[in-house]
Amino acid sequence: MSSAKTSSGCAFRAIIAGTGSCIPEKQLTNEDLTKMVDTSDEWITTRTGIKVRHIAAENQTTASLATDAAKKALRQANISAQDVEMIIVATATPEMVFPATACFVQEQLGAKKAWAFDISAACSGFVYALSIAQHFVIAGRYDNVLVIGAETLSKITDYKDRKSCILFGDGAGAALVKRGALNGSRGIFYSTSGSDGTGWPSLNCPAYGSRYPAGKPLENPNFIYVQINGKEVYQLAVRKIIETIEDCLTNCRLSADDIKLFIPHQMNARIIESVAKRLQLPDEKVFLNIDKYGNTSAASIPIALDECIRQGKIKKGDIVLLVAFGGGLTWGANVIEF
Repeated sequence: MSSAKTSSGCAFRAIIAGTGSCIPEKQLTNEDLTKMVDTSDEWITTRTGIKVRHIAAENQTTASLATDAAKKALRQANISAQDVEMIIVATATPEMVFPATACFVQEQLGAKKAWAFDISAACSGFVYALSIAQHFVIAGRYDNVLVIGAETLSKITDYKDRKSCILFGDGAGAALVKRGALNGSRGIFYSTSGSDGTGWPSLNCPAYGSRYPAGKPLENPNFIYVQINGKEVYQLAVRKIIETIEDCLTNCRLSADDIKLFIPHQMNARIIESVAKRLQLPDEKVFLNIDKYGNTSAASIPIALDECIRQGKIKKGDIVLLVAFGGGLTWGANVIEF
């Protein structure tokens, strides 16, 4: 098990200057799923809180969703693609094995000055990537970093497995992280991350890496799909999310009252509600949109963040806490003053 923490005490601030998201038009409702597997709207809703998830069209890929979200973030930030110096894409469903999805986004944006790479931390990917951007910006290395979480989980979902197919949706969210002055908002002023590789069997997609290469028959044909042990993930997620939030509050010398909004990874409404209950967080402080999108892995937090900003739920001076838990096992959080 490992962990990392960082706080902004350097010469510059890393502020979020713009956000954007891209949600595919095609919807897969709970009613649709009842025609595919033995389930019901009530069964899905009571166990997950999900009503609808969005599915990428045939001509939509992880890179195309990421690019559309990025364009909206750049537009809101009033930043040209030519001024972007780094692109980080967090994804568990990349465009290809290689090159990085971020390279396709760079090409599609025309961000010729940017260097680009992906990170793979499953559902925690966006908070990990935001921490990386924070480091580079507060060190004075870059002015503009594009951070994207994008997924096409429908491509690796087994629609014959009711315990997993009810969960996942596709989408992308992006944030433009910009260098800010010391006399302004604190921006991203604390990040924490952790991982425990011994827990990988709880949530994974085994094929086609070097352990299960494309040239050899799979011992289990379902290894091409997401594998999940829901009970284990539930218990671990609740514990780690609570610990991570407490870490943020302690190290930032804040109380839950100081946080305007908690934006958790939208993995399961019951998990989020259990965390909120144990931490005694009022409903209005915990943002939920899983009913509309399902679990979009690395894309869920940036989609939620963009929705909150565009709906006016986050205002200048507000402190927001982003927190995630995912495959790896991985977890992390960012504390941001807008």
